[in-house]
Amino acid sequence: VLFAALGLSAASAGCFLLEGGLPFLFAGRLLSGFSAGLFSGAATAAVLELAPAGSKGFAATAANMGGLGCGPLLAGILAEYAPDPLTLPYVTHLALLACGFVLTLAMPETVRRHRPRGPLRPQGMEVPPQTRQVFVPAGLACFTGFAILGLFTAVSPGFMADTLHIGNLAASGAVAFSVFCASPVGQAAAGRIPGGIALPLGCLGLVLGMVQVGLSLLLESLPLLVTGAVTGGLGQGLAFRAALTVVSARAPAEHRGGTISALFVVAYLGISAPVVGVGALSTGLGLRGAGLVFSVCVVLLALGAGAHLWRTRHAGPGD
Repeated sequence: VLFAALGLSAASAGCFLLEGGLPFLFAGRLLSGFSAGLFSGAATAAVLELAPAGSKGFAATAANMGGLGCGPLLAGILAEYAPDPLTLPYVTHLALLACGFVLTLAMPETVRRHRPRGPLRPQGMEVPPQTRQVFVPAGLACFTGFAILGLFTAVSPGFMADTLHIGNLAASGAVAFSVFCASPVGQAAAGRIPGGIALPLGCLGLVLGMVQVGLSLLLESLPLLVTGAVTGGLGQGLAFRAALTVVSARAPAEHRGGTISALFVVAYLGISAPVVGVGALSTGLGLRGAGLVFSVCVVLLALGAGAHLWRTRHAGPGD
């Protein structure tokens, strides 16, 4: 599965290198999505099974957030200061994929079978009955946290260029990186907090971060945008690690990859679907107005999720 994901990711980079219009751009994004979907379930399960017992959750979530954050930072630096800004980032991506291929080839297989392997077929997503009680609140927290990540990857570069008049692409990448960089810090803190408390506490961080982001849009303030990114990233990290840890712990070993994949689907709906809404709203309200509406919606969703998680924490996985 990991080799298939690497191949799809390489094909995606090839589409962007050869793009001559929207068809190749859409094809590249579609292949990238397929690759991310395969990686998010299979690679996360592999990390959880290979990492030391005390750092499983942090290793898995830090790898995901680290990649999401380093992407815009590296691409912004290359686009701003290196030649061929529409080519070099994807060539760099292909080089990183080659390194990933070598490392995956050397990685031990984590699945142990006591009978001959049957024919390989896609298993899809699966949430076993014994996992559903923890999956629903965990998925809600993930959706809310990833919605903030989507806001920063979609809106902050345009807001910085149009409203703050900061056209430096490396600076835009650094702002996006800040939210993803703060996420592993929140994940590290989540390891010391029971899951039933970490989930609603993470939602509180999301609320505070989005309030700062909304104020930054109103006041045209870069410092508020950055502090909102950091605060929101901390909250997202708290909620995400707690959600991933409790769901993977409750899922049976034979269904862990499918269950984690389902959790990531919910999370990626949060990072992707609201972005389409922001784009649609911006055609009528402008980028600032769309960002304000989105900020209010995410604050309300995070408040509702946090309140529900706090009320049900004694029935949750942290107990």
